[in-house]
Amino acid sequence: MEEKNITLRFRLSDDAGDLETADKILLEKAHQSALNAYAPYSRFRVGAAIRLDNGMIITGNNQENAAYPSGLCAERVALFAASAQFPGSVIEAVAVAIDTDKHEIIQPVSPCGACRQVLAEYEHRQGKEIRIIFSGETGKTVTVDGMNNLLPMTFTANNLKKSK
Repeated sequence: MEEKNITLRFRLSDDAGDLETADKILLEKAHQSALNAYAPYSRFRVGAAIRLDNGMIITGNNQENAAYPSGLCAERVALFAASAQFPGSVIEAVAVAIDTDKHEIIQPVSPCGACRQVLAEYEHRQGKEIRIIFSGETGKTVTVDGMNNLLPMTFTANNLKKSK
């Protein structure tokens, strides 16, 4: 049996001030969106902001429900809205930010597994890498270029094609 390794590439910034201007703006939009999240149960508010190739920024936030599986994460709310409102547009970048009143979270919080899979689907569909920027409430930020660096061994439509 052969053993292999996977290397993940990302950039770690001391704070959002180190980001490129466009990414800094996107992260701020995500944080603003988090403040409007409907999260009465977890009190863990998440916002996402998507920058499209046409310059538009689409935001979304998590929407909880008393029947927990019925809620939806901020990233998917924003992705689905962008796809519905601007079909065919290319997603250049997605920023994710959080806000909670339980305690301050300074570690960057990355998208959950379901959101990673949906991001991978959009990236596969458009044939162009998506930049993902995420942070905690304060402190360091992480920037990842391409879903292979956030979700290695990605499941895509290619896995559903019949082998010859």
